[in-house]
Amino acid sequence: MKQNLSHSVAGLAGMLILLAAGGPARATDEIQVYNAGIAAIGQLTIQQHLNYVGIGQKDPPFPGGIPSHNSLNGTPEFAYGMTEWWELGLYLPFSVQNQQFLSDAFKLRTLFVSPNAGDRNFFYGVNFELGYEMPKFSQTRFGLEIRPIIGIRNAQYEFIVNPIVDVGFGRHGEVDFAPAARVARKLEGDLFAGLEYYADFGEIGNFKKLSDQSHTLFAVTDFKVGDFGVNFGVGYGLTPASDRLVVKTIIGYAFPVPGAAADANARMNSGPVNPFAHASARSFQP
Repeated sequence: MKQNLSHSVAGLAGMLILLAAGGPARATDEIQVYNAGIAAIGQLTIQQHLNYVGIGQKDPPFPGGIPSHNSLNGTPEFAYGMTEWWELGLYLPFSVQNQQFLSDAFKLRTLFVSPNAGDRNFFYGVNFELGYEMPKFSQTRFGLEIRPIIGIRNAQYEFIVNPIVDVGFGRHGEVDFAPAARVARKLEGDLFAGLEYYADFGEIGNFKKLSDQSHTLFAVTDFKVGDFGVNFGVGYGLTPASDRLVVKTIIGYAFPVPGAAADANARMNSGPVNPFAHASARSFQP
């Protein structure tokens, strides 16, 4: 009896530790560095994100959660251009694992950028994303992502940083630092190649030790197939807590704006489009 009680107490203590350390874990429905590009005024765009974790974490991030190994995660993303500096968006995240489809409810976002960011050598913005999440995906029902966007580009290269802050609300919520960055080079025409880096250091002010942090490096390419923009990448996890092998793709389409000039339909939100479409080799323009 006493031994059984000791085992029960130890098991309960272990579960409490997991609950306390779990934080606002989320499936990787969107693996993307925002470049401050947005839809034209009155334009609707759609992107389909798909990310397959070929070699991932086999243990759930918290009791009742889903492990990432062999999972397919993604989201359709709808966006609408409100002004030359403001865009609204909607996500419907999901995960497919063991032939089971799991919905992660929805996310709403509002993106503010420097006007005509695609024509600037220095560009910036900030995205706010409020999500309602399901129990298998997160220990917090509501989460907020704050994503600043800072970037520089010329006719051949671009470098972008997204120093992301993830906020989980509720008993198990915490404020995490999860930065992302991208460097890319134009090869020819609509073909681009580069590297993207994604990390999760853990709670701000109490970062996890390096082996428990997530750090993933992706080799990526951007190209066009007709009117569709494609971003494709293969990622390798650099730490034990990272998913070891991840394949990601984003396919996007921008619907024409009735009555608008053709080039007004060329830009879409922060992803699978030519990131240098309107970049020039002129001098710095703030």
